[in-house]
Amino acid sequence: MSFPQDRPRRMRRTEALRSLVRETVLAPDDLVWPLFAVPGERVRNAVKSMPGVFQLSVDELVAEAQTGFEAGVRSVILFGVPEKKDALGSGAYDEDGIIPRAIRTLKQRVPGLVVMTDVCMCEYTDHGHCGVLKVSRAGLSEAAFRRAQRPDEAPPERAIHPPVTSDVDNDATLPLLAKEAVAHARAGADVVAPSDMMDGRVAAIRKALDETGYGDVPILSYAAKFAGAFYGPFRDAAESAPREGPGIPKDRKGYQMDPGNAREAMREVSLDVGEGADMVMVKPAVPYLDIVRMVKDRFDLPVAAYHVSGEYAMIKAAAERGWIDEDRVALETMLCCRRAGADLVLTYYAKHVAGLLTGIRR
Repeated sequence: MSFPQDRPRRMRRTEALRSLVRETVLAPDDLVWPLFAVPGERVRNAVKSMPGVFQLSVDELVAEAQTGFEAGVRSVILFGVPEKKDALGSGAYDEDGIIPRAIRTLKQRVPGLVVMTDVCMCEYTDHGHCGVLKVSRAGLSEAAFRRAQRPDEAPPERAIHPPVTSDVDNDATLPLLAKEAVAHARAGADVVAPSDMMDGRVAAIRKALDETGYGDVPILSYAAKFAGAFYGPFRDAAESAPREGPGIPKDRKGYQMDPGNAREAMREVSLDVGEGADMVMVKPAVPYLDIVRMVKDRFDLPVAAYHVSGEYAMIKAAAERGWIDEDRVALETMLCCRRAGADLVLTYYAKHVAGLLTGIRR
């Protein structure tokens, strides 16, 4: 049929009719709220580049999670900023580190909350990369070589010797990520989510969890994580930007994916699924919704999309200037992620959007 018999507007005439035939819906259960844990008590540090987002001590984080839970948010993902950082990111796998402490308290104080944890090294290393660095000697003396492995100690011989080069040591990082995942599982994490983009990390984590009695803890893999331009505000919140210095890669393009690569994204997801991932993620979200759809169509697993800090900050900035309706744009953005195929949406808007959906504003 064609016009005038075919009139799609008939089904748009009232809200009741529109609701009846709505193809994609958004619910609070679809949202995962990223939270940043820091040492101390009564700490609530505003993140300037992310209005409404805070670094929180465990007591404040629990209070925040409770308000989110009351608004309908049933899942959070935790990122930690340790008391001190070092070259091996030892705070990441400290059994009494900031994230295990936060997990234990959340599981006691907010029953029913799903606690996911980010498994990575970038928040914990003093160089800001997602794994330990492998530094080449490059003609340096033994003493200068040792100094070159410390990002805050530039080798004095750099002017007369070839430059120090380094990279993230993939295979040396894997056991540390596995230790971190086990530490989180032991503390009570419901889901561990490796975000480092090291080759083989899912297999290493799955093996470690199984061997330590945590075989029932699922892995949400950041499987298709792109080296995009939308992460800046997160690095403010997590204090995880790569540091400048001799021997330190200036960015993460050596392990995160090129933004133009779709086939590579499918390969990464396929590898992680084969290694035992229970869920897979695409990050960032909106600029990569084509990837979300491709993953959803090809793999029979729950798919997550991470609406990242830069995406959040852009909406906030435009709303503060009165250029857009923040509530409508936030809702539409989350709905579009769902329509593209995301079963879960990780977003700093989780509590706000859940409140809009439930009418419970906190």
